[in-house]
Amino acid sequence: MDKSNLKVWLNGKILDYGGAKVPILTHSLQYGSGIFEGIRAYKTESGPAIFRLSDHVRRFIETAKIYSINLGYGAKEIENAIIEVVLQNKLDSCYIRPFAFYDDDDIGISVANKHVSVYIAAIPFGKYFGSAKDAGIRCKISSWKRINSDILPIRAKASGNYINSIIAGNEARASGYDEAILLSHNGYVAEGPGENIFIVRNGRLLTPGADSDILFGVTRDTIIKVAPKLGIPVMEGNIHKEELYIAEEAFFSGTAAEITPIINIDGIKIGSGSSGQITKKISEYYESIVSGKAPESKDWLTKVQ
Repeated sequence: MDKSNLKVWLNGKILDYGGAKVPILTHSLQYGSGIFEGIRAYKTESGPAIFRLSDHVRRFIETAKIYSINLGYGAKEIENAIIEVVLQNKLDSCYIRPFAFYDDDDIGISVANKHVSVYIAAIPFGKYFGSAKDAGIRCKISSWKRINSDILPIRAKASGNYINSIIAGNEARASGYDEAILLSHNGYVAEGPGENIFIVRNGRLLTPGADSDILFGVTRDTIIKVAPKLGIPVMEGNIHKEELYIAEEAFFSGTAAEITPIINIDGIKIGSGSSGQITKKISEYYESIVSGKAPESKDWLTKVQ
């Protein structure tokens, strides 16, 4: 995608995409010491609107706190900067990437006294899994385990954490699958490389909880809140690997993935082998929220104006 006409925000200034430059030896490029968020804006009848902006920014700030990163900006300043970037780019819908990083080009690992920059970009963005997003994807349970809090803070959305995701995803695609599913260190189902996971059993939604080393996704939280209103009970807890195989339905959730059906795991057909009725019901309601047509839209959408 040509990004040459895009505008970005860097340390309080709107710049051309090509004008936002940092040294090649930037600490966060060398060591993965950056932190980030993934946010979407959606087209609505009254113009573009950002989904759960304050919740995403809150997690961004909490991640910075966990890693002792001084952003230099408060939540409202970051929210306003995100809105400004979407406005500047005249985008009806987009993916928004706030990113904070050490742009000091010293070779040392220590981050003491290193300068922190905050960067925000917004780019046009479609379906994360392409045409497979609605039809459903095939997943492989990875031989790599999900990192846990004895290793790195799993509640933090930090750049370095995603090396774990990359290697799991590489393994899955090399084996002919669309995506990976990682297990926790104790052998329970954790999540996808960049997605939370839900399964359906006996008409109920089940999703891994805190003990399974998951990132607490904003889309996951949205589903947990709205599913009971749709008459769908939700339970959080440990899920054994074999429970995936006998699930009636399964799907990923995430800002990029939105609601993506999982129709096959390790070569085993899930349910009917297509998107199930509960998955469709949740997906349709999620789309109504982000497009401004559901009661929750009022509280969860921030108009860009």
